[in-house]
Amino acid sequence: MGSLVKKGLNNYVKQLQEHPLRTKVITAGVVSAISDVVSQKLSGIQKLQLKRLLLKVLFGAGYIGPFGHFFHLILDKIFKGKRDTKTVAKKVLIEQCTSSPWNNLLFMIYYGLVVEGQPWVNVKAKVRKDYPSVQYTAWTISPVVGWINHKFLPLHFRVVFHSVAAFFWSIYLNLRARSLALTKA
Repeated sequence: MGSLVKKGLNNYVKQLQEHPLRTKVITAGVVSAISDVVSQKLSGIQKLQLKRLLLKVLFGAGYIGPFGHFFHLILDKIFKGKRDTKTVAKKVLIEQCTSSPWNNLLFMIYYGLVVEGQPWVNVKAKVRKDYPSVQYTAWTISPVVGWINHKFLPLHFRVVFHSVAAFFWSIYLNLRARSLALTKA
């Protein structure tokens, strides 16, 4: 079993190196799928909502994977691949001021409009109400994820690491949305 896992990981790393964008897109889609299945089950949903699952996979594969791939490439070009403490701090600061707020805002809008099928007026009201606390919570967690990512991981693993962190973040957001819905009921 150990050699099978090792062989699988070696093949995965090879795919990351030979086909980085494609591999990150597929990985982000798969991680989004697993995250949504877990979120649905923890939220008490009895029957798996396939449409929701596919729409979350689409967001992961169509946006998160490619965005992360190019975002990390650009950061590495700007900072010439450096990983000293001062450079990592700058990368994390840029990430927290740009991609973190943007990604959370875009996800909330996508989730409301596309996944839940809510009208724009409802989505806009929900974003106005919930976005500040969602982003504040993100800023308490994601700088640590960013620091680990930029300080210790090679470029080709950064989107994968972020996808795993996003797995847990997505579960948090789904459970938070569920608890808010239960509170209103």
